[in-house]
Amino acid sequence: MIARHEIVPRVARLTALGVGVALLATACGGSPSGGSSGSTTSAAAAGGVSCPSPTSSGGPQASGGASTVAPSDVPKSSTTSPTPLKIGTLLPQTGALAFLGPPEIAGVNLAVKQINDAGGVLGHPIEAIHRDSGDTTTDIATQSVTNLLGQGVSAIVGAASSGVSQTVINQITGSGTVMFSPANTSPVFSTWPAHGLYWRTAPSDVLQGRVLGNYIASCGAQTLGLLVLNDAYGTGLRDNVVKAFQAAGGKVVDQELFNEGDSQFSSQVDKVVAAKPDAIAVISFDQAKQIIPLLTAKGIKPTQMFFVDGNTSDYSKDLKPGTLSGSRGTIPGTFASADFKTQLKTIDPSLKDYNYAGESWDAVNLIALAAEEAKSTKGTDIAMHLQDVSEGGQKCFDFATCVTLLRQGKDIDYDGQSGPVTFASNGDPTEAYIGLYQFDNNNVPQPISQEYGKLS
Repeated sequence: MIARHEIVPRVARLTALGVGVALLATACGGSPSGGSSGSTTSAAAAGGVSCPSPTSSGGPQASGGASTVAPSDVPKSSTTSPTPLKIGTLLPQTGALAFLGPPEIAGVNLAVKQINDAGGVLGHPIEAIHRDSGDTTTDIATQSVTNLLGQGVSAIVGAASSGVSQTVINQITGSGTVMFSPANTSPVFSTWPAHGLYWRTAPSDVLQGRVLGNYIASCGAQTLGLLVLNDAYGTGLRDNVVKAFQAAGGKVVDQELFNEGDSQFSSQVDKVVAAKPDAIAVISFDQAKQIIPLLTAKGIKPTQMFFVDGNTSDYSKDLKPGTLSGSRGTIPGTFASADFKTQLKTIDPSLKDYNYAGESWDAVNLIALAAEEAKSTKGTDIAMHLQDVSEGGQKCFDFATCVTLLRQGKDIDYDGQSGPVTFASNGDPTEAYIGLYQFDNNNVPQPISQEYGKLS
């Protein structure tokens, strides 16, 4: 365990890195409490990890999303399109990321309802057609995309998994259809030749990796081990976590890969634990349900474990109480507000996770607003206006208010539930928040702070 006087210079070095990330406190996370489950069968790692309490500094405030124009007061469109705007979704209803499906689908359906309550787009109600993305162990995504394209959708919201998106991005964008992911974070899409038709509201993992790697170092960890899903998401995020952690003076002592569809992780866990890292980052989807008990059985403390958006989830029904108490995780985007959660619950009363609901809501609103500005429901026309509705002009935070401004001939700058939205020409967000979460004694992640960063 390193002494407190050694942690302070480490934090100072993080500040000096100039990584463009400022901490915005929303609540203070005190010293983690609780213990791990399972018996110790081998020597635990050093465990000298004590994360600093959040402090407030910098970053634009995220929008509360409050509407200033009532749906009944939205002026009618002066243009009526020949065909209604039809949006498909390619979101996980099955597979390793299925827990993300309900909040994402609820976000889409809430946006569709609110848009239609305000009179729809270009004189028509809009429609959402939901199809399953599955995961990379199946061909469900390709079949779903073929079905959606056959129904004439202008845009497809999804996929959530970067690996799945890689399998269908050419099929979607090659047809002239907008592909708009609320959750893809792999850096590979920043340079993908998608003809200007690929967009996302989740930031590249250059930002999440930067935040997590620096945060682990700020907690006092000098050595790091990683368990990593071997796909575009996992390895891309790993690379950025490693880069940031090493830049902060840390050393990566081991990193072990596993594949989608694997069900045995003992050998990878054994190798990582044998390297005796201060901290272990688990970069996975629901494979974490099998990995976590293996780590705790080896004596790894919950405060030594760090998670990412693919696995920072509610484990209250999967793990013994206290198993993850004090563990930390990151999820891109702002924390869902109480009001937004209430609205989502009217769509899906069973919701317990809200990951990427805001990004999904924003994706549908942005597509609808771009169609209004383009005066067209054609995919290629919509794509040409997505960047414009996200920057410059008058700030607005929901469809009713933004479309009113557009119909009054004004330029708009949309920000939404996921925070500030400003696109680069490649479809990437240029600024975003990364939320930091701490697991409670019931193994449920609770928000503790948000870090704002810019990507150029």
